[in-house]
Amino acid sequence: MATSRENKTISQFKSALIGGGARPNLFEVELTTLPGGIPWDADNFRFMCKAAALPASNIANIDVPFRGRIFKVAGDRTIDTWTITIINDEAFALRTAMEAWMDQIAKLDNNLGATLPESYMTNASVFQLGRGSTASSRNNAGDSNVVLAEYEFIDIFPTEVSQIDLSYDSSDTLEEFTVTFQVQSFTLSKAGGPNG
Repeated sequence: MATSRENKTISQFKSALIGGGARPNLFEVELTTLPGGIPWDADNFRFMCKAAALPASNIANIDVPFRGRIFKVAGDRTIDTWTITIINDEAFALRTAMEAWMDQIAKLDNNLGATLPESYMTNASVFQLGRGSTASSRNNAGDSNVVLAEYEFIDIFPTEVSQIDLSYDSSDTLEEFTVTFQVQSFTLSKAGGPNG
């Protein structure tokens, strides 16, 4: 028996779009310290980290054959790698720190490095910010953005620091590089408070 569904209107959509929708350019990445005492400017990193991602995770399926059919059951959950993009300044401070972190894990000349995981892993957070000073704010009053959600990446370490392309043809642009991290797990908290 067919059932009818109510037509939705643009006004109903407008009411459902809480806070005007989350914006992908309102975010901040926090990486407080690097392991092993590597010099690190966490405040500068908050400005220079120009791109990141909220985490992706997957649950594989296990195919169980049964009488000519396939019964699918849930398998193990895995977490994708996490990549950030950093603007390079003339001090090369952030790139040097990331290269030192990788060198701490595995040196280029002899492949020696840290063996205890806690000695080369750390945590990082991504804050999804809102446009107002409170969640679902109807105006943009205040001098801070509300934190809509915080994803904390647990026990990360870098596995790739990308090259920086150099060319005479490049003008009116800044150098950038990406860093790819392995992630053990992540947590989500809906903070709902002002971003400090």
